[in-house]
Amino acid sequence: MKVRVTVMLKEGVLDPQGKAIGHALQTLNFPGVGDVRVGKIIELDVDGTDRAAVEKQAEAMARDLLANLVIEDFSVKVVA
Repeated sequence: MKVRVTVMLKEGVLDPQGKAIGHALQTLNFPGVGDVRVGKIIELDVDGTDRAAVEKQAEAMARDLLANLVIEDFSVKVVA
């Protein structure tokens, strides 16, 4: 099964990469862009047929390795 883990900085955590992208968009004449936040998407192919079990396994992977829970939140979605 294909699983998509989305990792984003928590609200209130400074995002210098997002600030740089927001500034660059303004410089390139894309006005009206508000706050920009940068995250990452990790796609995993996980063996299994039980959707709930695969989702639970991916959540464990995200908690243990893929996300820094001090400054990041994550979401998990089985996509195929």
